[in-house]
Amino acid sequence: MQRLCKTAQVQWDDLRFALAIARTGTLSAAAESLSVSHTTVSRRLRAMEEQLGARLFDATPEGFRPTAAGTDLVAVAERVEAETLALAGRVLGRDERLTGALRVSAMELVFRAFRGAFFSFMARYPSVALTVTTSDDEVSLSRREADVVLRLNNRPPETLVGRKLGSMQFDVYAARSLVARVGEGAPLGSYPWIHWDERLNMGWLDTWLAQHAPGARIALRVDVSAAAMHELVASGVGVQFLACVEGDADPSLVRIGPADPFARRDLWILTLPELRDTPRIKAFTDHVAEHLRGCVT
Repeated sequence: MQRLCKTAQVQWDDLRFALAIARTGTLSAAAESLSVSHTTVSRRLRAMEEQLGARLFDATPEGFRPTAAGTDLVAVAERVEAETLALAGRVLGRDERLTGALRVSAMELVFRAFRGAFFSFMARYPSVALTVTTSDDEVSLSRREADVVLRLNNRPPETLVGRKLGSMQFDVYAARSLVARVGEGAPLGSYPWIHWDERLNMGWLDTWLAQHAPGARIALRVDVSAAAMHELVASGVGVQFLACVEGDADPSLVRIGPADPFARRDLWILTLPELRDTPRIKAFTDHVAEHLRGCVT
């Protein structure tokens, strides 16, 4: 009880520093997530510990870990964050203006393939301040890391609402120069393959190769973006799955595998339930759906 009483003296601005340290595990990563310096995070942590009269984190080889007092503080911080963000969401959801900020997170592949939808939205609604982040990692809408997300997912989270824009097919592509070397009509197992770094847990490709390309040689393992993978395939290093919307548009590439239903992903545009009727979010959703009509099946 004494610890909880003391935490009441800490302001939300202090709590978010403790929350960032707990989530990232290091002062540097916390500083990056808060867009401040490492020194600022260290100074704020010391100030909180002095104010509360307790050590909040232990420095371990695995990173900063909350003490018992720190665990109490982080729990309070999470509750305050959730209530603050919920309030912000309700306020934003009642905003009837077609102006203001709109933060969209899209998978890099999706943004590159359909960037025209974003550009035409900017021209159509110049009063909306659009920010786009491209990442294949999940983002938290509840923590306002984005207002809208565009994701390839056959089972979107039940906590989000939105619409299915269509589906994107992926297929195995090779550089035409590589096809000429291996031989047109050669089985998939005759081609060198580009595989993912083993740390990425992409075991599904091993299973697929064992069934469809037995004996295939792994020429290279990588941890790269979709754009870099496209460039590697086009260079003739090896073959891999690429999105057909991009692979078919590259004259240096050719499909070498039949379309596999396994390699088909639904494209969704999603937001929080309390934000779906916000005019700028609804306008963006409708615009993207209109722009992609006919581009995805």
